[in-house]
Amino acid sequence: MSSLSSLIAQHTNPVEMLRNSKIGMYVYPVVAPEFTNWRDEQGAWRDHAVLFDQSHHMDELIVEGPDAEAFLSYVGINGFTNFDLNRAKHFVPVTPAGHVIGDMIIFRERIDKFILVGRAPTANWVRFQAAYGEWKVRLLHDPRSNSRPDGERILRTHYRFQIQGPNAPAIFERINGGPVPDIKFFHVNEINVGSKKVQALRHGMAGAPGLEIWGPYADKHYIQSTILQAARDIGVNLVQVGSRAYSTNTLESGWIPSPLPGIYTGGGMIAEYRDWLGADSYEAAGSIGGSYVSDDISDYYVNPFELGYGFYIGWKKDDFIGKDALTKMKDGPNRKKVTFEWNKEDVLKIIASGLEQGTPFKWIDFPQPNYASSSADMVMQGDKMMGMSMFNGYSWNERCFLSLGVVDASIEVGDVLTMKWGEPEQTGKTSAESHQDTEIRVRVSDTPYAKDARENYADSWRTKGD
Repeated sequence: MSSLSSLIAQHTNPVEMLRNSKIGMYVYPVVAPEFTNWRDEQGAWRDHAVLFDQSHHMDELIVEGPDAEAFLSYVGINGFTNFDLNRAKHFVPVTPAGHVIGDMIIFRERIDKFILVGRAPTANWVRFQAAYGEWKVRLLHDPRSNSRPDGERILRTHYRFQIQGPNAPAIFERINGGPVPDIKFFHVNEINVGSKKVQALRHGMAGAPGLEIWGPYADKHYIQSTILQAARDIGVNLVQVGSRAYSTNTLESGWIPSPLPGIYTGGGMIAEYRDWLGADSYEAAGSIGGSYVSDDISDYYVNPFELGYGFYIGWKKDDFIGKDALTKMKDGPNRKKVTFEWNKEDVLKIIASGLEQGTPFKWIDFPQPNYASSSADMVMQGDKMMGMSMFNGYSWNERCFLSLGVVDASIEVGDVLTMKWGEPEQTGKTSAESHQDTEIRVRVSDTPYAKDARENYADSWRTKGD
């Protein structure tokens, strides 16, 4: 089978390849787009309670064996000294040059067994490292469900649900048959869902309290129906969230879900990784969208300090991939993560252009206009590029368009910058229509943007600095 390396060789450079990808819109598979409507579904995680079905859109990777901890400690930047049983971490690997590859949530089930859940780039990198090195580990990879299954039966290793919102505790007490244990943030404990024992992670993905639960996929229907019936029994409004609203919850809580993996440049291990990756991999088939066009793909990379992950780094570890590079970056000029609040008048101008004859501005889809796997829209201060917008969407709760991205460290909350919206030239992307590019004023805002998330995540990975 051809590799990512051979595919890149057929193009002018990796940027040209990814900007012209024909993969189409990024799809959250299997789960219905809407159960009610995405506006009420967004509002419910703040005002009532929501049920997220996360069973299908993430890869799952089980890593076990005598070297499991040492292996994962070497592959990721995270410290493992306080990683006890029934804990979870936000696992982040980087390249030898210090560029972020992606992230996953990692759970420790046993001394010698871990489960990682998240997007494909990190799963692929971990799988490669197990093949590349000489580690006593066994890996079981369960890739995300098919984006377009066309009626085929879908099976996963585990189901995964989250219940979030102010009314979530009452639902958990009902399904548990009594008070739920006091689970600390990013800790795991066991609770009941009817007659089943399930694992429960204290989480807060949508900026509201709640738990994430999982178990064997064969139990999925029973677990889901028991949860819904429990809410009905106690008269609580539990709203199932479809894939349209689900993908926007991070806008309020401040996690950038799809940075471009920093693996398209570099020799040695990285070159061998590109040879190992197939031409049908996420990294080969994915797309870059947005107004920023550079011939150097490394201009799209980010490092952990820019994403607010610097405090994860286990500096006391003897060695891990990227340690030398991160040591040099630590005190250097690094951008910072922010939320951009889009100017209402500019958004309305763009929407209005779609109601007129002629070539409109780039369409802004609701609730999320991401038409590529990774986005990079230029954010300007005058004629100088100060950063890039990387993930965008509309928040019904905040009644505004927001995006997450990185800016120069000199930029302050409250500054008004200009984002270039649309692509400067037509590409081969099937997800982008003919359009004009334009500008949108953006106000630099707090991250997380939602007040509840800022206050309730005081000690979480979403708010800590480096």
